[in-house]
Amino acid sequence: MRKLKTDSGRPDIAAAVRGGDWSLRMDGEGVPAEASLKQALYWREIYSEILVMEEKVLARIRQLMVKQSDEGRREVELTNVPVVVAQAEKFRQRLGYWEARIEQLAGDSSAAS
Repeated sequence: MRKLKTDSGRPDIAAAVRGGDWSLRMDGEGVPAEASLKQALYWREIYSEILVMEEKVLARIRQLMVKQSDEGRREVELTNVPVVVAQAEKFRQRLGYWEARIEQLAGDSSAAS
């Protein structure tokens, strides 16, 4: 797994970078191309779970923004929303890697039959 290089004094920056970098895997997550079907199913479940949560967070942020002043809403659009959107996209991309691996393994097992 690639190491994340950020200023250790800024956990907010490290989290934003980690959240938006599709190439960064979670701790313990292997490479999809080397995973068994059991591992791929596990990671698909994990990423699905996180993606659902991120989508709910984004929906809630947008719901709360309606009641904010124009200035407050604009600041949230410039700061919070892009971070959550980037995180959701990362998890959607990683989920896609695992779904592709499951399809590949399902195809391999049916070809072996």
